[in-house]
Amino acid sequence: MDTWAPGAAGSAWDVDNLPYGVFSRADGQRHVGVRIGEHVLDLAPLARRQRLDTASALAATNLNPLMACGQDQLTGLRNWLRHALTDLAWQPEVAPYLTPLSEVELHLPIDVGDYVDFYASEHHASNVGRIFRPDQEPLLPNWKHLPVGYHGRSGTIVASDTGVRRPSGQRRGETGPVFGPSTRLDIEAELGFVVGRPSQHGSPVPMRHFQAHVFGVVGVNDWSARDIQAWEYVPLGPFLAKSFATSISHWVTPLAALEAAWVPMPRQVPRPLDYLDPDRAMALDIAIEVELNGHVVSRPPYRSMYWSPAQMLAHLTVNGASVRTGDLYASGTVSGPEPGQEGSLLELSHGWSTPFGPQRRLALEDGDTVTLRYTAPGALGGRIALGEVTGTILPAE
Repeated sequence: MDTWAPGAAGSAWDVDNLPYGVFSRADGQRHVGVRIGEHVLDLAPLARRQRLDTASALAATNLNPLMACGQDQLTGLRNWLRHALTDLAWQPEVAPYLTPLSEVELHLPIDVGDYVDFYASEHHASNVGRIFRPDQEPLLPNWKHLPVGYHGRSGTIVASDTGVRRPSGQRRGETGPVFGPSTRLDIEAELGFVVGRPSQHGSPVPMRHFQAHVFGVVGVNDWSARDIQAWEYVPLGPFLAKSFATSISHWVTPLAALEAAWVPMPRQVPRPLDYLDPDRAMALDIAIEVELNGHVVSRPPYRSMYWSPAQMLAHLTVNGASVRTGDLYASGTVSGPEPGQEGSLLELSHGWSTPFGPQRRLALEDGDTVTLRYTAPGALGGRIALGEVTGTILPAE
């Protein structure tokens, strides 16, 4: 399985990874590509030459047509790519379509339809509950019976490296509401799941059909204005505090690249209802690093999440709601059980009371840059990298 692609063999971007993205060269025209090492492979011209059955989908300017292809077509494309990138006989045919990443611009990879954000980490939900409701149980009565979520705003989902403007809005003041820039700007380190094949309106998606509908995963930073959120969220939940920006990675990692990453879920007590069957639930062993201005401040483990990706999809559709190609649903903040595994600054600062990290931060300041990095076990024995998510805070207008 050694690849001939320059510098890719043994790296986190070897042939057991092969994430998809959208790139452009100097002419600005967008192409669908696959990453191998520090290069991107332009897929449309190769697919035309080889008369692949995904050729028309690969000629698009985003990943949606490819994600909508059937599982047989996607598996065939992935198998062909792995063969073409490891067999030296294919090098003369394929190598001319490789371009160094340093010579391209990467773009938002998908045309996002609906966006749903869950609240699937018991440790995060408990930490937040203790901060905001210190005299009550940290988890609300429904939390262990269903994956709590809300419908977010897809129009402000942006690609990694897009600047994030500090939002303004209403906040609680001493004598009433005040308006101005958020002073409690936060991150939420999450994992996102991108829908490939759509479902039919009125027909729930059972857990066993998860892999038939979900194409792959992206890194997600669901930026949050906590002071705006605290004033507005009762009784209907998050609104303007979450709708100003959500950043996702440039690369979409297909589920096929994560076959070695599935692990057993934490035990769910009490046992959920049958459509959330915990016997079918599996977690992903994905490690996340949260870097603030070049310093790693947290390492949340995704495998500690209470609700599984398949349970979230089953709950999202159990009332008959459909999913469409390009829909995105995210896990909510990933936090682990140990100190140093928090997925938000709210938790790292213990409710804005304790500065953390080398720069002694409480909340994000203008000019701060946050990068989320993700790795998972790969099929070749090492670890693969998922697309990272970076954003820099710009001053309020």
